[in-house]
Amino acid sequence: MARRTKIIATLGPASDSPEMLRALVDAGMDVARVPLAHGSLDEALGRMQRVRRVAEEAGRSVGVLVDLPGPKIRAAGFPEGGIELVEGGSVTLVPGSQRSDARTVQVDYPELLRDIRPGDVLAFGDGQVVIAVESVDGDRARARVTTGGKLEGRPGLKLPSERVSAVTPTDDDLHKLAAFVAAGVDMVAVSFVRTAQDVRRVGTEPHPNGPLVIAKIETSAAVANLPEIIHAADGIMVARGDLGTEFAIEELPHLQKRIILDCIAGGLPVITATQMLDSMVDRPTPTRAEASDVANAVFDGTSAVMLSAETAVGQYPVECVEIMARIAERADERFDFVRWAETVAHLRKHAPQAPREAITDAMTMAACRVAAELDAAAIVCISGSGYTVRATARFRPTAPILGMSANPRTVQQLTLSWGVHPILIEPEWSYEYRVDRAIEHAKQAGLVRSGGLLVVLAGISGDSRATDVLRCVRVR
Repeated sequence: MARRTKIIATLGPASDSPEMLRALVDAGMDVARVPLAHGSLDEALGRMQRVRRVAEEAGRSVGVLVDLPGPKIRAAGFPEGGIELVEGGSVTLVPGSQRSDARTVQVDYPELLRDIRPGDVLAFGDGQVVIAVESVDGDRARARVTTGGKLEGRPGLKLPSERVSAVTPTDDDLHKLAAFVAAGVDMVAVSFVRTAQDVRRVGTEPHPNGPLVIAKIETSAAVANLPEIIHAADGIMVARGDLGTEFAIEELPHLQKRIILDCIAGGLPVITATQMLDSMVDRPTPTRAEASDVANAVFDGTSAVMLSAETAVGQYPVECVEIMARIAERADERFDFVRWAETVAHLRKHAPQAPREAITDAMTMAACRVAAELDAAAIVCISGSGYTVRATARFRPTAPILGMSANPRTVQQLTLSWGVHPILIEPEWSYEYRVDRAIEHAKQAGLVRSGGLLVVLAGISGDSRATDVLRCVRVR
């Protein structure tokens, strides 16, 4: 079985060159993540353009996900080589952006002292260093180090999300996003989402004309408002680093499972992110626990697994993608397809739906069932927006999904969807012609062979508002 779970690789200094990008594509990168928290806008746009060129040369569809930093609260820079905060030691926090040291940490957030209180637990980075606020007096706050460690550069500082007064996305986020939308970016991840309104504030055109809007679930407020956020977003990212600072560590695995299931049942692709192969930043092989973590994310039903520092600044970016691809492919083979489909079907049966959604829901469920009973070679979904393809993917059929569209933007956005081979077809409203061309494209790509049985899902006309035709076709 070919790998179904998609791989997102974060770009950075370690993966900037066209040669390295081509190696990542060949290793299995399906989506390139371009973070905007560091570097200039022009540098980020240049990364996206290089991905486009390399993907075209490789004959692959590779999506581009731009990640908005949001109201990122960062410490001012530490001295070269970093500093060590020792457990049990004390540290002073003050608003500022000049410099930090082992005794005083300046925080580049003017509202710092208004938004924190004694008793708050604050985390640097992804929780490598944790401090507890003991007092807030006048122009400074004093804290005790509860988890010691090294701080260097300008690490983020995680404050209690329910009291952070900054809005998301920020004005700077929207300015940067406008440049990427003009350049045709496929997806945008929104940081620090707390409500559905944060997602709507992005304000781009609905996909496929605009990018897929991915809400990052990294706050307790986002978890509390998850149903509304799922309804407003086009995809979800389980950002386990920040999420792990707002919930007890023993709760995190259960939150991950719940968020993934709720999102897939809602027809949204979902990404599992943060520290998946973290030890490979400076080692050529992962730990056994990390390999199990990737596999368990697949078993949980995630659409994609994401590499962050591993490919952005790590020493072994290509090896990270290769190893993640091997782990994910093996986990895909052991996935419980039957139980998953039954679970999702049950959840969807009890969910409120618009008439159009209900038709597509029933048709995609039927297609997956027919494909399983007839051992079909593939499910061909012909879709303008990609909605039918994503609706099919949520049932996790054993047959590969050929997601075909005449819209190039839809094809690029389908790179995030589990089990989908995105294929661009010619625009033509004749139903029979579209089916014939779809089959021909699948044969040319080596995805199906003569004699194989295909299950085909499409609208009877090009302007159908719902998927209303299900056929079984033998490949000639």
